[in-house]
Amino acid sequence: MITHLRGKLVEKNPTYAIVECNGVGYFLNISLHTFSLLTDEENIFIYTDLLVKEDSHTLFGFAERVEREVFRLLISVSGVGASTARTMLSSLSPSDVRDAIANGDVPTIQSVKGIGAKTAQRVILDLKDKILKVYDIGEVSQQSNNTNKEEALSALEVLGFTRKQSEKVVDKVLSQDTSLSVENIIKQALKNL
Repeated sequence: MITHLRGKLVEKNPTYAIVECNGVGYFLNISLHTFSLLTDEENIFIYTDLLVKEDSHTLFGFAERVEREVFRLLISVSGVGASTARTMLSSLSPSDVRDAIANGDVPTIQSVKGIGAKTAQRVILDLKDKILKVYDIGEVSQQSNNTNKEEALSALEVLGFTRKQSEKVVDKVLSQDTSLSVENIIKQALKNL
């Protein structure tokens, strides 16, 4: 629903931020990791995730796309709620979470307040294969500054192709002609996928 916000940073706190977009103030729950990355600049861009429950709509904010993806994976695990996932991302950086899950490091996951041995094992078991794919997506998207390339990759993802697979083909297409429009990048990539 709400994937990101670009607006004026009204208030910043270690657990929340308020961003005003066109006269509407959005209350974002954030991790300490995001808090440390938010600058004091007036205008900011922040990734979001909206959790809808019977009794509430809660918006979470993330300074990096990869942190949002790790958060989404964590809350997909049975027994890990949004507050536990936020606590985990406050205690550990997204790369620390990735490394702990990838290496089966139960003590590191268990060191987060509110996570016991069984939950830590379940997190590792459920996410070991998925976490590396998501982290690769984050690294790729942070390094890229070509908006046509990004739009083409997003479109290919919507069409069901993995980001990593699409990235290789799109890079090959762009190496032949960097002035292609988004539509032409997608058409050329589809021929090679």
